Amino acid sequence: MNKFVSALCALGLGAVMVASVQAATDHDKIIERIKPSGSVCIVGDDSCGGASAAPAGSAGRSGADVYAASCAACHGTGVLGAPKFGTSDWTDRSAKGMETLLANAINGINAMPPRGTCASCSDDEIKGAIEHMIDSAK
Repeated sequence: MNKFVSALCALGLGAVMVASVQAATDHDKIIERIKPSGSVCIVGDDSCGGASAAPAGSAGRSGADVYAASCAACHGTGVLGAPKFGTSDWTDRSAKGMETLLANAINGINAMPPRGTCASCSDDEIKGAIEHMIDSAK
């Protein structure tokens, strides 16, 4: 009977060892599935591994580039009364002066949110986009 008990104990311990290995494998799979797919690197943060990305907007995008990326959705069609690109709407607006137009674009006006849809644009880039739209006036 001792051999029978010994065999059962061996089988029981074997099952515990298999379950333990299986649990560790499942745990590893779960960790792999939920690990982050990337990370955010903030300029000046030492944990970036020496990466020195330029801050958004510092590249000095042209007015045409800013318009195409951030302004055309509304100003291309005149959504909610936005002055439409390539029309006399911009001749009328330019009479207000660049200082007023820039302040309105930065702070928002009517349905236009502050900085339009370009939160990463510098003031100079927004000014360039306004100049691009004024230059389009017919």
